[in-house]
Amino acid sequence: MDIKWRNREGVVYSTASDFQYKTNETPEEEDIEPSKQNLRVMLDKRQRAGKSVTLVAGFVGSSASLNELGRKLKQACGVGGSAKDGEILIQGDHRDKVVALLIQYGYKAKRSN
Repeated sequence: MDIKWRNREGVVYSTASDFQYKTNETPEEEDIEPSKQNLRVMLDKRQRAGKSVTLVAGFVGSSASLNELGRKLKQACGVGGSAKDGEILIQGDHRDKVVALLIQYGYKAKRSN
């Protein structure tokens, strides 16, 4: 039994038989199949000291799926990057290659400004 007692600050004891403790944790989003996702691939230079990155936005799903897709794209392009908050950052300008890879993986992807 996994008890997260540290997250239960302020609860002392309840005698109610139907008491359910509520936390502020947000549930993980469910994965949507790739053909129903609309991904936008764009070039971004903001707040990156003039360096350009390829930004893939619009991903809906769990963080594990996002990290896995980011890993595949980074590996195929041979560069570094990151995946967080529903966005994948690929170092450099790889828009055409990323769009082709996403379509190959079954995603709806298009290049945007």
